[in-house]
Amino acid sequence: MDEWHDFFLATSAAAGVLTGLVFVGVSINLEKIVSQSRSGLAGRAAEALILLLAVLTVSILLLVPGQGVSLMGTEVLVVGVVSYVWIGIIQALQLRNLPTMAPDLRGPFALRVILAQIATLPAVIAGITLLAVGLDGLYWLVAGMVLSTLAAMFEAWVLLVEINR
Repeated sequence: MDEWHDFFLATSAAAGVLTGLVFVGVSINLEKIVSQSRSGLAGRAAEALILLLAVLTVSILLLVPGQGVSLMGTEVLVVGVVSYVWIGIIQALQLRNLPTMAPDLRGPFALRVILAQIATLPAVIAGITLLAVGLDGLYWLVAGMVLSTLAAMFEAWVLLVEINR
């Protein structure tokens, strides 16, 4: 596991900083985000934070020394499943507004759902693979962390820039 130390240290630092920046960005546009409840902007903000917090949490947990592969697999699986389900609930609640959702918001909502799936499923697969196969499951986790960070940055862009257009 020593060869993974620097990776998890870097991802925990990056996720921590990006989480803080998303908080600041959301607070700058908080009034617009809250006032446009039908558009799902609050859900987008929550999703960005959940994705980054999942990366941060997994990175911190895997930096703890002396853990066995089974414990690491369990930690990754739990964080992956919680983030997958939490984001799924947020999106399911937004889906209830689909009949009244403006047609120009349906495409971005579909993209948001796809990005969340692509970002969170690799962590779930990583946890299962760690438990079943061993440390090779960490390569799935790399994919999940990179995709989660990219998806969160996409959501942050919408909340910080696109909201003001």
